[in-house]
Amino acid sequence: MVKKKLKRKPKKLLIVLILILSCGLIGGGIYLSIIKKPQVKETKVVSKISKYGYNLKSNKSAEYKKLFQKLKKVLTGDEIDEKEYVKTITEMFIVDFYSLNDHSAKTDVGGTDFIYSEILENFLENAEDTIYKYVESNIYKQRKQKLPKVDVVTINKIENEEFAYGDKMDENAYKIEVSWTYKDETIADGYQNEATLIFIHNGIKLELVELQ
Repeated sequence: MVKKKLKRKPKKLLIVLILILSCGLIGGGIYLSIIKKPQVKETKVVSKISKYGYNLKSNKSAEYKKLFQKLKKVLTGDEIDEKEYVKTITEMFIVDFYSLNDHSAKTDVGGTDFIYSEILENFLENAEDTIYKYVESNIYKQRKQKLPKVDVVTINKIENEEFAYGDKMDENAYKIEVSWTYKDETIADGYQNEATLIFIHNGIKLELVELQ
């Protein structure tokens, strides 16, 4: 009897199959990690009050954008109503700083446009160590954490007073007593809902120098 020779598949074919499979797995991984990864929306400046250096960014809330347009109207009129100016930036600060739900991370601190430049660094450090400390990242809009959002801001009292900060004296600084509510008070339980703010003149601008 003549024995039949068994044909063996070439090793090269096995190597090719392994390479194809590897490429497929690598390609799939790249697709999932890059192509399918949620994109971070670019933030743009959508409005300006150039003389005062205020910029409105596209990622701000609807409430803040509305207040920005109010501020723009106040500061571009023929005569500047300074009390209306300080009332508006007080509202803007409260809405932006205390609405934690509007911010993407603990380092995304609100209200910084209104802080006196010499205390800004300390203000940021303090905010990140206190009220913003446990804010989870929401860069890819996937956060499930429940955070407070300011609803109604009420200016209770405005008065002028002398205020000294370092070697700077402002004889007409503004002391503002303000309170606010949150859209969901059950989420906001334990969060601050009233404060006293002091604004001083820095050139043509009013800037927040103290928050109590």
